[in-house]
Order: sequence, then C-alpha cells, then structure tokens
Amino acid sequence: MNKNYLIALSSILNKETNRFMRIWVQTLVPPAITMTLYFIIFGNLIGSQIGRIQGFSYMEFIVPGLIMMSVITNSYANVASSFFSTKFQRNIEELLVAPVPNYIIVLGFVGGGVARGMLVGVIVTLLSLFFVDIQIHHLLVIMSTVILTATLFSLGGLINAVYAKTFDDISIVPTFILTPLTYLGGVFYSLSLLPPFWQSLSNLNPIVYMVNAFRYGFLGHSDVDMVVAYAVMLGFIVVLFAVAMRLISKGTGLRS
Repeated sequence: MNKNYLIALSSILNKETNRFMRIWVQTLVPPAITMTLYFIIFGNLIGSQIGRIQGFSYMEFIVPGLIMMSVITNSYANVASSFFSTKFQRNIEELLVAPVPNYIIVLGFVGGGVARGMLVGVIVTLLSLFFVDIQIHHLLVIMSTVILTATLFSLGGLINAVYAKTFDDISIVPTFILTPLTYLGGVFYSLSLLPPFWQSLSNLNPIVYMVNAFRYGFLGHSDVDMVVAYAVMLGFIVVLFAVAMRLISKGTGLRS
C-alpha cells in the first residue's frame, strides 16, 4: 500500500478513535450499564428459575450472546453516527476530492467502528466476570468472530449513514431491524429448544451464526455448523463492502 494512503488511513482511524474516546461517558459507559442490568435480571433473577441449557447454567449460556449483542449495536451505531455527521457537516466532500482511494475512506470509518465494538466487548466481558466464571474453549474463534462481526455491522452502519437524510434516519434500522434480529438471534435461548419450523426460520437470521460461533469460542457448543457460520460472516462482509464502495464511488447521498 502507498505510504500516503497509509497516512490517510491512520489519520481517519485516529479521528474516529479520538471521537468516541473523547466522549467515553456517552459511548462506553451506557452499554456497560445496560449489559450489567441484563446480567442481573436475566442471569441472576430469571436464570435461577430456568435451570441449565445444553449442560451449562443459564448465565454461562447467555454471556457470550450479550457480549456479541453489545459489539453489534456499538460498532453499527459508531459508524452510522460518525459518517452521517461527516456527511452532514460537508466534511465528506473534502475526503472525496482528496487523492485517496475510496476503500481507504471505507476502511478508516469501519476501523473506528471495529475499535469501539471491540472495546465495549472487552468492557462487558470484564463486567461479566463479577457474575459468572468465564471459560475459554477456543480463543482464536472468539477473536476472529468478534472482529468479523464488528466489521460486518460497521459496514452496515456506513451504508445506513449514506442513505440517511436526517439524524432520525440512522436510528430506524437499529430500532426496527437490528434489535429484533438480535433478540431472535439465539442470545437468550438455544435453537434446539424451538419447534422445527422456527428453527428453520431462525437459520435465515445472520446474527444466529455470529452469536453461536462466538458462543462456541467460550463454551465449545454451537447450534450451527462453524464452517457455515464463518461463510455467512465473510459473505456478508464482501457484499456490504462492495455495496459501500459502489455507493461512495457514485456519490450516492454524498454530493450536493
């Protein structure tokens, strides 16, 4: 990669990282508080009534899903809000006319989303240690899954921001699509507990594959085939990256 391109990429990454670190009380603390409440309510209070799932306590079972849920929402929200702000303030026009390839712009914003998603994931993981003894079955699976998932939803957030015309528009997808898919993604239950029809329907939800792959890294148990899970994540990343590149190349929603 050209040295000037690397400088441009690092500049965008630094800007994106500084952006959410500067207001860490708004970007890092709320998800930590939210997930702590999930741990208390679903893990300690409700979990004691449910019993064991797939040989694990309910708390052990839902912790990987809750960590993944925080990674998904924060990586998506970070890029969606940041890219829309850049577009709204017309700063994106300066980037578009600069002698920098469009993929550098995409990678810079996505990198910021991945950084925030992973940082929140680490914070939530540390908080979960107060409620349950975490076991790690396969560290490489955990790291690769969280990076791929954060990348995927960062790209999704960028595409959302490209099409958004007002700040309200960037909350529509998380509210009406992302949240339902996450709750139906096997975070709080095992797919094996569902009737055959609902199991088949759940297999159409991409978040199911991410949550289960991540859970496999911790518990060594997954409701889906790991090869399929990685294929789904990589496939969505390729498609969303191609869409993002096309939108920025055409200047869709970016040029006045």
